[in-house]
Amino acid sequence: MTEQKPPLPALKGIFFVTGTDTEVGKTWVSCRLLERAREAGLSCYGLKPIAAGCDETPDGWRNEDALQLMAASSVKLPYETVNPVAFKAPVAPHIAAQQEGKTINLSRLVGYVRGALSAHPADLILIEGAGGWRVPLNDREMLSGLAKELDVPVIQVVGMRLGCINHALLTAEAIEKDGLRYAGTMANCFGEMAVQEENLLTLRQHLPGAFALV
Repeated sequence: MTEQKPPLPALKGIFFVTGTDTEVGKTWVSCRLLERAREAGLSCYGLKPIAAGCDETPDGWRNEDALQLMAASSVKLPYETVNPVAFKAPVAPHIAAQQEGKTINLSRLVGYVRGALSAHPADLILIEGAGGWRVPLNDREMLSGLAKELDVPVIQVVGMRLGCINHALLTAEAIEKDGLRYAGTMANCFGEMAVQEENLLTLRQHLPGAFALV
């Protein structure tokens, strides 16, 4: 029998959302959390400080993940506030920056996000990363440093597919070793997976904190 999925919580606070890998559904999960907050009458919005992979539109280059976060948010912000650093190629951000002759540094990203947080308080704010936890920004800094500088709890999204247990445990371990609060795991059941329920049980046994299925 397929397990009944519990409802998503209506979170409050500021969280950084990371993934165990790319294409595991960080944006999908973030949008569902924002929608749940809206249903509960909470003010909320999502930020995508850096994105690699944009389409040309009449309004300029736009990233689909950032646009989805904007659509799910109750607080409507300008695109440049939601996604201040955007690159065209859908590759690792530091490589996309190199291709465009640009550089990324952590202090600038921190400034962008802190500016948004200061100007636009809300009940729930989700700061979505790019790819997984250890994504380089340049030859010295990682995107995980953004969560560290902001000192916010971290939600990890794990895509339920082969290899997910190892990726989820290593990511949770890295978050805690970086001195950040691991706020829980969102398991994204986005497709068919052999022995999925057994994998979910294993994750629950080894991962502390809240656990939700989406």
